[in-house]
Amino acid sequence: MSSSPSSTLASPPSEAARAILVGVDFGRSSSYASTFDPTLDELALLAESAGDTPVAKVIARRQAPDAALFVGSGKADEIKLLVQAHHAHTVLFDQAISPAQQRNLERVLGVPVADRTALILEIFAARAQSHEGKLQVELARLQYLATRLVRRWSHLERQSGGIGMRGGPGEAQIELDRRMIDDRIKVTKERLKKVQRQRTTQRRARERNSVFRVSLVGYTNAGKSTLFNALVKARAYAADQLFATLDTTTRSLYLEAAGASVSLSDTVGFIRDLPHKLVEAFKATLQEAAEADLLLHVVDAASATLDEQMVEVERVLDEIGAADIPQILVYNKQDMLDENQRPRAALDWIERPGGLRVPRVFVSALTGQGLDVLRAQIVAAMGIVPAADLNAQELTPPEAGGNAENADDATALQHQ
Repeated sequence: MSSSPSSTLASPPSEAARAILVGVDFGRSSSYASTFDPTLDELALLAESAGDTPVAKVIARRQAPDAALFVGSGKADEIKLLVQAHHAHTVLFDQAISPAQQRNLERVLGVPVADRTALILEIFAARAQSHEGKLQVELARLQYLATRLVRRWSHLERQSGGIGMRGGPGEAQIELDRRMIDDRIKVTKERLKKVQRQRTTQRRARERNSVFRVSLVGYTNAGKSTLFNALVKARAYAADQLFATLDTTTRSLYLEAAGASVSLSDTVGFIRDLPHKLVEAFKATLQEAAEADLLLHVVDAASATLDEQMVEVERVLDEIGAADIPQILVYNKQDMLDENQRPRAALDWIERPGGLRVPRVFVSALTGQGLDVLRAQIVAAMGIVPAADLNAQELTPPEAGGNAENADDATALQHQ
């Protein structure tokens, strides 16, 4: 086993929970290979979204996880020295660790340890606002806790920010035994079913009214909520952070060219290694996407990993049964690109998996650039106004090889 040097970050404010970030590279042959992040940048953003301040990053290299400590005893001792040097409150792992590994690590390191799944659950618990969202988070957390020794998880309930700053009585989860958690899971599932039935009734009402349904989907922090606000002039919460929006928001969007309104929904963002239990728990919210007539797949055009992010979104869409719904790709955040990185036209066409060509619109939700072209593409997707009657650029797919210059520009943009 070999390891790379730890990298120290800037000193955090004293009131924040200080976190050590850990990632393990198991090599190309491991099942972890496709999800290993050598920069730990996304884990750092997750930590900040949860109220923690990263103070150091540790990258270890192993052929396989250590059964007892995941990283091995030598690396665990190194992490312990960093914890002491930075007076850290918690250690966060970018990969899933087992309950036994977590307990052993906490015993060695002397501070709470959490993995990526626990961190995402923590953010979801803090951000959910609606009754349905809170129920979904509660179900996912209970299912996660059911795999752990309950009394080891008292640090999941906190009164102040940060994974390492938890305290207080919380909601008495530390008092629950396994059977009580199972009972809570059953009750929560029943309550969710009731909410789902209400949602189904609302969707059927929209169907009877022949309302065309459009859902925004995309990787977290791609700018979906900002785009939603720009299109419908709403005030949905939007911020430059992961999982700024968890609860589905639906508004009416009037399209003048169609002489009609569509139903536009902003859904929860996806992320790499989204815990399967969260996908299951959020089926009701994601159902807005699964039952939409059209998906606006919002992509952060300024991201260095946009290809990987798009693949992850497609994977989750397939898992919820939304892979075959028509899409418009929306390359957002054009304002964050240098002039020479921007495509020459606001619209081209791209081939999705399976060979289907779909429109790709380049926009800036912040400045409004390209939104008129996007609206025209939504109208064209509705099929009620002939494309030739719309004043927008190239509303129908070109022959193979069409839009070559713009496609070349966009390909270069993806790999800047």
